[in-house]
Amino acid sequence: MQSLRLPVEEGASIAVRRYLPEGTPHASVVIGGAMGVRQAFYEPFARWLAGQGVSVWTFDYRGVGDSLAATSLRDVDADLMDWARDYEAVIDAAKAALPQAPLYLLGHSLGAQLPGFLERPQQVDGLISIAAGSGYWRENAPRLKRSILYFWFVLVPLATRLWGYFPGRRLRKVGDLPRGVILQWRRWCLDPRYSVGAEGEAAARSYARVRFPVLALSMTDDELMTFEGTRSLLSLYPAAPQSLQRIAPADVQARRIGHFGFFREQFSQSLWPRLIGQLQQLRDLAAAQQPDVTHTTAHRMA
Repeated sequence: MQSLRLPVEEGASIAVRRYLPEGTPHASVVIGGAMGVRQAFYEPFARWLAGQGVSVWTFDYRGVGDSLAATSLRDVDADLMDWARDYEAVIDAAKAALPQAPLYLLGHSLGAQLPGFLERPQQVDGLISIAAGSGYWRENAPRLKRSILYFWFVLVPLATRLWGYFPGRRLRKVGDLPRGVILQWRRWCLDPRYSVGAEGEAAARSYARVRFPVLALSMTDDELMTFEGTRSLLSLYPAAPQSLQRIAPADVQARRIGHFGFFREQFSQSLWPRLIGQLQQLRDLAAAQQPDVTHTTAHRMA
Protein backbone atom coordinates (compact mmCIF):
# COMPACT_ATOMS: atom_id res chain seq x y z
CA MET A 1 0.00 0.00 0.00
CA GLN A 2 1.27 3.46 -0.92
CA SER A 3 0.11 6.62 0.90
CA LEU A 4 0.29 9.97 -0.85
CA ARG A 5 -1.11 13.49 -0.87
CA LEU A 6 -2.90 14.41 -4.06
CA PRO A 7 -3.29 18.09 -5.02
CA VAL A 8 -6.85 19.15 -5.82
CA GLU A 9 -8.46 22.49 -6.59
CA GLU A 10 -7.48 25.80 -5.00
CA GLY A 11 -4.27 24.56 -3.43
CA ALA A 12 -5.95 21.91 -1.29
CA SER A 13 -4.80 18.31 -1.14
CA ILE A 14 -6.35 15.01 -0.07
CA ALA A 15 -5.00 11.81 1.44
CA VAL A 16 -4.94 8.88 -0.99
CA ARG A 17 -3.94 5.24 -0.66
CA ARG A 18 -3.04 3.00 -3.58
CA TYR A 19 -3.05 -0.77 -3.24
CA LEU A 20 -1.00 -2.56 -5.90
CA PRO A 21 -1.08 -6.23 -6.88
CA GLU A 22 2.13 -8.25 -7.18
CA GLY A 23 2.01 -8.40 -10.97
CA THR A 24 0.80 -6.03 -13.65
CA PRO A 25 -2.72 -4.77 -12.82
CA HIS A 26 -5.41 -5.66 -15.34
CA ALA A 27 -7.77 -2.90 -14.17
CA SER A 28 -8.05 0.10 -11.84
CA VAL A 29 -10.76 0.57 -9.22
CA VAL A 30 -11.43 3.81 -7.34
CA ILE A 31 -13.49 3.37 -4.18
CA GLY A 32 -15.72 6.37 -3.45
CA GLY A 33 -16.60 6.31 0.22
CA ALA A 34 -19.86 6.92 2.02
CA MET A 35 -20.71 10.13 3.85
CA GLY A 36 -18.47 10.57 6.89
CA VAL A 37 -16.68 7.22 6.39
CA ARG A 38 -12.89 7.27 6.40
CA GLN A 39 -10.90 5.42 3.76
CA ALA A 40 -9.37 3.17 6.44
CA PHE A 41 -12.76 1.42 6.67
CA TYR A 42 -12.26 0.07 3.14
CA GLU A 43 -8.68 -1.15 3.66
CA PRO A 44 -9.38 -4.90 4.17
CA PHE A 45 -11.52 -4.98 1.05
CA ALA A 46 -9.01 -2.89 -0.94
CA ARG A 47 -6.16 -5.25 0.02
CA TRP A 48 -8.25 -8.26 -1.01
CA LEU A 49 -9.18 -6.68 -4.34
CA ALA A 50 -5.55 -5.82 -5.07
CA GLY A 51 -4.82 -9.50 -4.53
CA GLN A 52 -7.11 -10.21 -7.47
CA GLY A 53 -4.81 -8.29 -9.82
CA VAL A 54 -6.46 -4.87 -9.56
CA SER A 55 -4.90 -1.50 -8.76
CA VAL A 56 -7.14 -0.06 -6.03
CA TRP A 57 -7.38 3.58 -4.96
CA THR A 58 -9.09 4.92 -1.84
CA PHE A 59 -9.20 8.48 -0.52
CA ASP A 60 -10.58 10.79 2.14
CA TYR A 61 -12.69 13.71 0.95
CA ARG A 62 -11.62 17.20 1.96
CA GLY A 63 -12.18 17.67 5.70
CA VAL A 64 -12.46 13.92 6.40
CA GLY A 65 -9.97 11.54 8.00
CA ASP A 66 -6.37 11.96 6.91
CA SER A 67 -7.31 14.72 4.46
CA LEU A 68 -8.12 17.02 7.38
CA ALA A 69 -4.44 17.11 8.40
CA ALA A 70 -3.85 19.74 11.11
CA THR A 71 -6.58 22.10 9.90
CA SER A 72 -9.58 22.75 12.12
CA LEU A 73 -12.76 21.48 10.51
CA ARG A 74 -14.28 24.91 11.16
CA ASP A 75 -11.80 26.28 8.62
CA VAL A 76 -12.57 23.76 5.87
CA ASP A 77 -14.41 25.52 3.05
CA ALA A 78 -15.83 22.58 1.09
CA ASP A 79 -19.15 21.35 -0.19
CA LEU A 80 -20.31 18.29 -2.11
CA MET A 81 -19.21 19.77 -5.43
CA ASP A 82 -15.70 20.07 -4.00
CA TRP A 83 -15.92 16.43 -2.93
CA ALA A 84 -16.88 15.49 -6.50
CA ARG A 85 -13.71 17.26 -7.65
CA ASP A 86 -11.71 15.28 -5.06
CA TYR A 87 -13.21 12.09 -6.47
CA GLU A 88 -12.30 13.12 -10.00
CA ALA A 89 -8.74 14.00 -9.02
CA VAL A 90 -8.28 10.41 -7.83
CA ILE A 91 -9.86 9.10 -11.05
CA ASP A 92 -7.45 11.28 -13.06
CA ALA A 93 -4.48 9.87 -11.12
CA ALA A 94 -5.67 6.28 -11.51
CA LYS A 95 -6.17 6.73 -15.25
CA ALA A 96 -2.77 8.37 -15.68
CA ALA A 97 -1.10 5.49 -13.84
CA LEU A 98 -2.75 2.82 -16.05
CA PRO A 99 -4.00 4.60 -19.17
CA GLN A 100 -4.68 1.44 -21.19
CA ALA A 101 -6.51 -0.51 -18.47
CA PRO A 102 -10.24 -0.23 -17.74
CA LEU A 103 -11.14 1.96 -14.78
CA TYR A 104 -14.12 1.21 -12.56
CA LEU A 105 -15.72 2.99 -9.64
CA LEU A 106 -17.01 1.27 -6.51
CA GLY A 107 -19.36 3.79 -4.99
CA HIS A 108 -20.53 3.16 -1.45
CA SER A 109 -23.65 5.24 -0.73
CA LEU A 110 -22.54 8.85 -1.44
CA GLY A 111 -19.76 7.39 -3.57
CA ALA A 112 -22.39 6.30 -6.11
CA GLN A 113 -24.14 9.67 -6.09
CA LEU A 114 -21.21 12.00 -6.78
CA PRO A 115 -20.17 10.45 -10.14
CA GLY A 116 -23.11 12.32 -11.65
CA PHE A 117 -21.02 15.48 -11.22
CA LEU A 118 -17.87 14.24 -12.96
CA GLU A 119 -16.54 16.63 -15.59
CA ARG A 120 -14.76 13.83 -17.49
CA PRO A 121 -17.00 10.77 -17.15
CA GLN A 122 -15.55 9.30 -20.34
CA GLN A 123 -12.53 8.14 -18.31
CA VAL A 124 -14.73 5.68 -16.39
CA ASP A 125 -15.68 2.24 -17.71
CA GLY A 126 -18.37 1.46 -15.14
CA LEU A 127 -19.76 2.00 -11.65
CA ILE A 128 -20.77 -0.59 -9.08
CA SER A 129 -23.13 1.14 -6.68
CA ILE A 130 -23.16 -0.49 -3.24
CA ALA A 131 -25.93 0.25 -0.71
CA ALA A 132 -26.62 3.55 -2.46
CA GLY A 133 -29.78 5.44 -3.25
CA SER A 134 -31.39 8.82 -3.22
CA GLY A 135 -31.16 10.45 0.18
CA TYR A 136 -34.60 12.05 -0.17
CA TRP A 137 -36.08 11.71 3.29
CA ARG A 138 -39.37 10.13 2.22
CA GLU A 139 -37.37 7.29 0.65
CA ASN A 140 -35.32 6.59 3.78
CA ALA A 141 -35.72 3.25 5.53
CA PRO A 142 -38.70 3.25 7.95
CA ARG A 143 -36.72 3.42 11.19
CA LEU A 144 -34.57 6.30 9.94
CA LYS A 145 -37.57 8.16 8.54
CA ARG A 146 -39.12 8.40 12.01
CA SER A 147 -36.32 10.68 13.24
CA ILE A 148 -34.97 12.27 10.08
CA LEU A 149 -37.04 15.46 10.13
CA TYR A 150 -35.77 16.25 13.63
CA PHE A 151 -32.26 15.64 12.29
CA TRP A 152 -32.63 17.97 9.31
CA PHE A 153 -34.75 20.74 10.85
CA VAL A 154 -33.36 20.88 14.41
CA LEU A 155 -30.13 19.00 15.04
CA VAL A 156 -28.22 19.90 11.86
CA PRO A 157 -28.97 23.66 11.78
CA LEU A 158 -28.41 24.08 15.52
CA ALA A 159 -25.25 22.00 15.87
CA THR A 160 -23.68 23.41 12.72
CA ARG A 161 -24.33 26.97 13.87
CA LEU A 162 -22.85 26.30 17.32
CA TRP A 163 -19.71 24.41 16.25
CA GLY A 164 -19.08 25.89 12.82
CA TYR A 165 -19.18 22.37 11.34
CA PHE A 166 -21.35 19.32 11.94
CA PRO A 167 -19.98 17.44 15.01
CA GLY A 168 -21.33 14.08 13.96
CA ARG A 169 -18.89 11.98 15.98
CA ARG A 170 -19.88 13.78 19.18
CA LEU A 171 -23.56 13.32 18.33
CA ARG A 172 -23.08 9.78 17.01
CA LYS A 173 -24.65 10.79 13.72
CA VAL A 174 -22.93 10.29 10.33
CA GLY A 175 -19.52 11.73 11.31
CA ASP A 176 -17.80 15.10 11.48
CA LEU A 177 -18.54 17.05 8.30
CA PRO A 178 -17.63 20.49 6.92
CA ARG A 179 -20.37 23.08 7.19
CA GLY A 180 -20.76 23.41 3.43
CA VAL A 181 -21.14 19.65 3.00
CA ILE A 182 -23.82 19.08 5.63
CA LEU A 183 -25.90 22.11 4.61
CA GLN A 184 -25.81 21.21 0.93
CA TRP A 185 -26.62 17.58 1.73
CA ARG A 186 -29.58 18.84 3.77
CA ARG A 187 -30.93 20.63 0.68
CA TRP A 188 -30.51 17.47 -1.38
CA CYS A 189 -32.26 15.25 1.15
CA LEU A 190 -35.25 17.56 1.42
CA ASP A 191 -35.82 17.62 -2.35
CA PRO A 192 -37.85 14.82 -4.03
CA ARG A 193 -35.34 14.73 -6.90
CA TYR A 194 -32.41 14.79 -4.52
CA SER A 195 -29.21 16.27 -6.00
CA VAL A 196 -30.76 16.99 -9.41
CA GLY A 197 -33.76 18.70 -7.85
CA ALA A 198 -31.70 20.77 -5.43
CA GLU A 199 -29.03 21.84 -7.94
CA GLY A 200 -31.26 22.38 -10.96
CA GLU A 201 -30.86 21.97 -14.71
CA ALA A 202 -27.07 22.04 -14.71
CA ALA A 203 -27.03 19.00 -12.44
CA ALA A 204 -29.54 17.18 -14.64
CA ARG A 205 -27.33 17.78 -17.67
CA SER A 206 -24.28 16.58 -15.76
CA TYR A 207 -25.90 13.27 -14.78
CA ALA A 208 -27.13 12.85 -18.36
CA ARG A 209 -23.53 12.97 -19.61
CA VAL A 210 -22.80 9.71 -17.78
CA ARG A 211 -22.77 6.91 -20.37
CA PHE A 212 -20.78 4.28 -18.47
CA PRO A 213 -22.80 1.31 -17.13
CA VAL A 214 -24.09 1.28 -13.55
CA LEU A 215 -24.66 -1.93 -11.60
CA ALA A 216 -26.49 -1.26 -8.31
CA LEU A 217 -26.36 -3.70 -5.38
CA SER A 218 -29.24 -3.10 -2.97
CA MET A 219 -29.29 -4.86 0.43
CA THR A 220 -32.69 -6.07 1.60
CA ASP A 221 -31.79 -5.28 5.23
CA ASP A 222 -30.23 -1.85 4.61
CA GLU A 223 -31.11 0.28 7.63
CA LEU A 224 -30.68 3.53 5.70
CA MET A 225 -31.46 3.01 2.01
CA THR A 226 -34.60 1.51 0.51
CA PHE A 227 -35.13 -0.31 -2.79
CA GLU A 228 -37.25 2.66 -3.88
CA GLY A 229 -34.38 5.01 -3.08
CA THR A 230 -31.95 2.92 -5.12
CA ARG A 231 -34.26 3.03 -8.11
CA SER A 232 -34.58 6.80 -7.70
CA LEU A 233 -30.81 7.19 -7.76
CA LEU A 234 -30.57 5.13 -10.94
CA SER A 235 -33.19 7.34 -12.55
CA LEU A 236 -30.82 10.30 -12.16
CA TYR A 237 -28.49 8.57 -14.68
CA PRO A 238 -30.89 8.47 -17.67
CA ALA A 239 -28.31 7.64 -20.35
CA ALA A 240 -26.40 4.95 -18.43
CA PRO A 241 -26.94 1.23 -19.12
CA GLN A 242 -28.14 -0.16 -15.80
CA SER A 243 -28.77 -3.27 -13.77
CA LEU A 244 -30.11 -3.60 -10.23
CA GLN A 245 -29.52 -6.58 -7.94
CA ARG A 246 -31.16 -7.25 -4.58
CA ILE A 247 -29.00 -9.07 -2.04
CA ALA A 248 -30.48 -10.69 1.08
CA PRO A 249 -28.38 -11.95 4.01
CA ALA A 250 -29.76 -15.44 3.37
CA ASP A 251 -28.19 -15.36 -0.10
CA VAL A 252 -24.76 -15.53 1.55
CA GLN A 253 -25.72 -17.46 4.70
CA ALA A 254 -25.42 -14.37 6.89
CA ARG A 255 -27.64 -12.93 9.60
CA ARG A 256 -27.05 -9.37 8.47
CA ILE A 257 -25.42 -7.24 5.77
CA GLY A 258 -26.97 -3.80 6.20
CA HIS A 259 -25.64 -0.52 4.87
CA PHE A 260 -21.99 -1.11 5.76
CA GLY A 261 -21.61 -4.88 5.85
CA PHE A 262 -20.48 -5.48 2.26
CA PHE A 263 -16.99 -4.21 3.09
CA ARG A 264 -16.53 -6.26 6.27
CA GLU A 265 -14.08 -9.16 6.21
CA GLN A 266 -16.76 -11.68 7.14
CA PHE A 267 -17.85 -11.50 3.48
CA SER A 268 -14.38 -12.15 2.03
CA GLN A 269 -15.48 -15.65 1.00
CA SER A 270 -18.95 -14.76 -0.25
CA LEU A 271 -19.79 -11.23 -1.41
CA TRP A 272 -16.27 -10.18 -2.29
CA PRO A 273 -15.46 -12.96 -4.81
CA ARG A 274 -18.75 -12.30 -6.61
CA LEU A 275 -17.54 -8.77 -7.31
CA ILE A 276 -15.17 -10.07 -9.98
CA GLY A 277 -18.14 -11.45 -11.91
CA GLN A 278 -20.00 -8.18 -11.36
CA LEU A 279 -17.17 -6.28 -13.01
CA GLN A 280 -17.71 -8.56 -15.99
CA GLN A 281 -21.40 -7.67 -15.87
CA LEU A 282 -20.41 -4.02 -16.26
CA ARG A 283 -18.55 -4.91 -19.44
CA ASP A 284 -21.61 -6.84 -20.67
CA LEU A 285 -23.87 -3.86 -19.92
CA ALA A 286 -21.57 -1.55 -21.84
CA ALA A 287 -21.58 -3.93 -24.79
CA ALA A 288 -25.37 -4.22 -24.75
CA GLN A 289 -25.77 -0.41 -24.68
CA GLN A 290 -29.33 -0.32 -23.34
CA PRO A 291 -29.51 3.15 -21.80
CA ASP A 292 -33.27 3.37 -21.27
CA VAL A 293 -33.83 3.31 -17.49
CA THR A 294 -37.17 1.57 -18.03
CA HIS A 295 -35.17 -1.49 -19.10
CA THR A 296 -33.24 -1.68 -15.84
CA THR A 297 -33.16 -5.23 -14.54
CA ALA A 298 -33.85 -6.00 -10.90
CA HIS A 299 -33.22 -9.47 -9.53
CA ARG A 300 -32.00 -11.35 -6.53
CA MET A 301 -28.38 -12.40 -6.50
CA ALA A 302 -28.00 -16.11 -7.19
